Amino acid sequence: MPKSKRDRPVTLSKTKKKGREHKECIVNGIREAVEKYSSVYVFSFENMRNIKFKEFRQQFRHNGRFFLGSNKVMQVALGRSASDEICPGIFKASKLLHGDAGLLVTDMPKEEVESLFNAYEDSDFSRTGSTAVETVELKEGPLEQFTHEMEPFLRKQGMPVRLNKGTVELLSDFVVCEEGKPLSPESSRILRLLGIKLATFKLNLVCRWSPSDFELYREGLDLSDVETS
Repeated sequence: MPKSKRDRPVTLSKTKKKGREHKECIVNGIREAVEKYSSVYVFSFENMRNIKFKEFRQQFRHNGRFFLGSNKVMQVALGRSASDEICPGIFKASKLLHGDAGLLVTDMPKEEVESLFNAYEDSDFSRTGSTAVETVELKEGPLEQFTHEMEPFLRKQGMPVRLNKGTVELLSDFVVCEEGKPLSPESSRILRLLGIKLATFKLNLVCRWSPSDFELYREGLDLSDVETS
């Protein structure tokens, strides 16, 4: 009888961790891209969705590269000050890599990049732990959008419901989520059942660097904030 592949021993020591070699690969990749393409953009993102981001990234597949990961590693790649920057003035972009941010290195015309970023926005269901952007409240009475089979599940989510002649009925007003407060797992599930999408995946341009100029996009930022080394 043939031996099952599942019974074969696996040597865990052969697995690789993302250590120094991985970081060096990112640094080298960014530096090679800066040499190849004409402009570097720093962008921030809200409510990242990997599948949606991959779709957006496809628009640059022939003339650009995106980089996401450790801000510190990306800063090292560009240079964190005027003394170690890889191109004149590019450390200004490096200084703006903080929070949820990434890099786009591309040859695409500036106006086209701005248009693609400004136009992109996609709604999605909020995840557990994210902050509610508005208050959602259900009023007492029948919940005809739910079938009678859903009543036990809704009760497990903390909703005060019962079956009334085969119809799910809410016994009192119920606040699903409150604006400014983090979503619980139960709130997230209820919003999904209601079809309410409170999260918006959006990409925002922060700055643009090229060998000839440097431009800020974000309001509230000043060139003096990034010019010091």
